[in-house]
Amino acid sequence: MILCVRFRLEPMDEAVLPRLVGLLGEFTPVVEAAPPDTLLADVRGALRYFGWSSAELASVVRVRALALYGVDCVIGAGPNPMLARMAAREARPGATLVVEDPAAFLRDRPVAALDGVGRATARTLCAYGLDSIGRVADAPLAVLQRLVGAKTGRELAERARGIDRTAVVPNALSRSMAAERSFPQDELDHSAHRRALLALAGELGARMRTEKQVCRSLTVTVRYADRSTTTRTRTLPEPTAHSAALTALAYAIHDSFGLQRARVRGIALRAEGLAPAEGAAHQLTFDPTDEKARRLEAVADRAREKFGPGAIVPGSLAA
Repeated sequence: MILCVRFRLEPMDEAVLPRLVGLLGEFTPVVEAAPPDTLLADVRGALRYFGWSSAELASVVRVRALALYGVDCVIGAGPNPMLARMAAREARPGATLVVEDPAAFLRDRPVAALDGVGRATARTLCAYGLDSIGRVADAPLAVLQRLVGAKTGRELAERARGIDRTAVVPNALSRSMAAERSFPQDELDHSAHRRALLALAGELGARMRTEKQVCRSLTVTVRYADRSTTTRTRTLPEPTAHSAALTALAYAIHDSFGLQRARVRGIALRAEGLAPAEGAAHQLTFDPTDEKARRLEAVADRAREKFGPGAIVPGSLAA
């Protein structure tokens, strides 16, 4: 049995997710994080060991998350990750939805609710009358493959019948990482916002370079005095962990908000679409400035590794 736990985290609170991974790790070592707020856990061994049902184990997880971290969650349980994720999306806050009969759970739901079906695929299927998961499950494989392609059609037919061949992968490479800064008081100064973004981009860049990863896009979240937030994402020209490139894009996203005397309480920056650095391509240029900056960055990384993260910082942050 697989549990999908979706925590009700504020956009600025992603940093608590590793501790929530540890909470589930008390029951099973097979826990996969899907930032910013979701965990998958294979609890078949835990259910046999404790003699609990899925709903009982989910209740314990919910109570501990509330007691230790003040975080509520919705939980879905199913025989595979796909069904667990779909159940978690439909579960009510503070409740657990357990899928006992996959065929009955899926049959009457719209095809767009099927895990892995995007808008374009859903429109194509609905145009041919395949508007429910049950109708897709009853359709011949050859018809589905003609409509959406051979590979996609085969996967669609399996998922419509409740078959998911993916597994929960413990300690899988995270698809994103985040950092955030909260101001001691509501901050109106635009330059203070940019200094926070400079520090966040430098922190994320250093972490990614240490872990030999690059990211494909950045997300900036601004939280205001009334606890409302604004979030915007942009894609980098090329996957990178270069702090200068991250900072430039973070500034551009922040400028696009058009904040004018806004009372900002905190800023978060998330690097998304992480991938191994060894597989990333870098466009060479004739400008020596970029190459010099990258060499200096490598030297600064070695200094921070030896003397600590505060050994070398940008001048505007040291002032």
